[in-house]
Amino acid sequence: SAPGRFADYFVICGLDTETGLEPDELSGENFEQTPLRRTFKSKVLARYPENVEWNPFDQDAVGMLCMPKGLAFKTQADCREPQFHSFIITREDGSRTFGFSLTFFEEVTSKQICSAMQTLYHMHNAEYDILHTPPTNDKDSCSSTGDCNGTAVSKLQRFNSYDISRDTLYVSKCICLITPMSFMKACKKVLEQLHQAVTSPQPPPLPLESYIYNILYEVPLPPAGRSLKFSGVYGPIICQRPSTSELPLFDFPVKEVFELLGVENVVQLFTCALLEFQILLYSQ
Repeated sequence: SAPGRFADYFVICGLDTETGLEPDELSGENFEQTPLRRTFKSKVLARYPENVEWNPFDQDAVGMLCMPKGLAFKTQADCREPQFHSFIITREDGSRTFGFSLTFFEEVTSKQICSAMQTLYHMHNAEYDILHTPPTNDKDSCSSTGDCNGTAVSKLQRFNSYDISRDTLYVSKCICLITPMSFMKACKKVLEQLHQAVTSPQPPPLPLESYIYNILYEVPLPPAGRSLKFSGVYGPIICQRPSTSELPLFDFPVKEVFELLGVENVVQLFTCALLEFQILLYSQ
């Protein structure tokens, strides 16, 4: 049986420099997209501990749900703000485990990966020029459009480009907590503080491994009806577990639902739920 720990696993997902750039088949490859806009396969790079008896690690599910869109590449010209999301893994017996993932961007230091991205751009630009260059004998078309070599379209297509001699390449990476209960706010704070410690010029008071070990082995689940306070990297973190007589744990802000859907849509959804209509939410 589970010993009642706050978290079962700490996971890192991202780019495997040994296997290089692999197209993400699940997302459907679109070679018309520029290489920076394509998706590449991400992998589970590390996890700790290796395995726990009461919650076997599902590498395929965790890897896919941590980075559902695969790897994303950007340059210094793109926005690279960290993004947080949560997910649920439901097993065949109906039991659930919860995941909380913080995705951020870090600089690509592998020369092989940078060179591979540059090669993809050379191939993409060459194919694009062939497809969009009018026939040489079509002089009327050239004179009427003023664009014999498709330069206007080509410039638009190459706006989001990568030049190894000019640009800095960044790739998405993810840190994740796998937990038995859905303490979203506490897990988000833990991950954000860990990320802050990695990117801060000042090192944290203790090695990062100490904080990860603490969250995995020394922080218990709060008893029903009680709250728990434990130390993060830069400050205390608090979570509260409802008692058996209260509504079940729901640690997500309802405000975000109204911000994303709007008041009218939320009212319509609530009406549909009361009338027992089937509801389908479609999202990227």
